[in-house]
Amino acid sequence: MKQEEKLILVDENDNMVGTMDKMRVHQLGLLHRAFSVFLFNRNDEMLLQQRALDKYHSGGLWTNACCSHPRPDEDTEAAVHRRLQEELGMDCGVKPVFSFIYRVKLPNGLMEFEFDHVFVGFYDGPFSPEATEIAALAYFPLTHIEAQLHTQPQLFTAWFKLAFPRIKHKLPEFKLMVSS
Repeated sequence: MKQEEKLILVDENDNMVGTMDKMRVHQLGLLHRAFSVFLFNRNDEMLLQQRALDKYHSGGLWTNACCSHPRPDEDTEAAVHRRLQEELGMDCGVKPVFSFIYRVKLPNGLMEFEFDHVFVGFYDGPFSPEATEIAALAYFPLTHIEAQLHTQPQLFTAWFKLAFPRIKHKLPEFKLMVSS
């Protein structure tokens, strides 16, 4: 039997206050550490993934390139690189760009309450997506994503809808950060 993944419970300042099984955290709606990775190609198009249909929440929705949770005793940036390899079959340089807290009740009764660390990277190479995680992958122009968010917001994850505007407006700044 597979052991349940443990998440890092945090306070509003991202200080660790404990650990708990992933499903229990989402059932109780407890604040926990997470990360979201936004990847761009040389044409400033953003990589989106469509989550696998049978994910425990938000299955079939479009979102940023990679998102997950660090393990207890795992540095968040190390977790980013681990998950890029596990989900997308690749790795690249990333930089942390901002963090935010959000809370959302999901349609299946679970709750996302995350202290989300957002990372940005640039990558033009090949991918080997993990089918149990990802249904589809594609790069899109930011104007296309923005239009889709306006006309069909139900196609996107809650955290993506919150983070995308900050990413879109600061892309030139992030490009300088990552290249330095």
